[in-house]
Amino acid sequence: MVILGGGESGVGAAILAAKKGYEVFLSDGGKLADKYRDELERNGISYEHGQHSEDKILAADEIIKSPGIPEKNELVKKIRKKGIKVSSEIELAYRYKGAGKIAAITGSNGKTTTTTMLYHICKHAGMDCAVVGNIGYSFARQVAEDPKEWYIAEISSFQLDDIHDFKPEIAILTNITEDHLDRYEYKFENYIKSKFRITENQAGTDFFIYCEDDPVTMQYISKFTIHSNPLPFSMNNETN
Repeated sequence: MVILGGGESGVGAAILAAKKGYEVFLSDGGKLADKYRDELERNGISYEHGQHSEDKILAADEIIKSPGIPEKNELVKKIRKKGIKVSSEIELAYRYKGAGKIAAITGSNGKTTTTTMLYHICKHAGMDCAVVGNIGYSFARQVAEDPKEWYIAEISSFQLDDIHDFKPEIAILTNITEDHLDRYEYKFENYIKSKFRITENQAGTDFFIYCEDDPVTMQYISKFTIHSNPLPFSMNNETN
């Protein structure tokens, strides 16, 4: 397994993959932080930085791609052309989380505030939980080093782009505004589709919480097949 990118997400994925028995190689085109190099060496994980060895990368069975690496990257184009499976770090963490459950929060605005508030509510209620994703540890690192019964996860559209089976028991969409369009061919609809991917694997026992006051969410929600239980909220109207 190749890990592309050596930040918190990539190193967390490398540690989890190594613990699960994968032969792991991490590659970062930039300079790895000293703390991450030390971690990789302590865990016996092969890595490179300042370059990408394409022969090793393109020989991988699966690549865990950092959410910060865009599709227009030339190496990513070669990976896609070769048909190598590309997964996000949250997908890898989901694969090995065991019985742990996920409350995942996405949206253009308010993700961090909502995630932090929900974590504190759960923690004060005595739940065995951790905050992961874009704040706190990466989801993969948490699963590898200190698994919990609940993961309160802040999730970006970039992380959702490479999911396959990732399924939160609770999905929260705060709102959608035009953002990161350079990553989505400057098409707002592509960004909207990415945000709604948080619901795509949910089942009838799961829940989807969304803002009924957000015009974009309400305009597009009917365009997606959503199997989870809808729980809209509003500051302006009484919801069912």
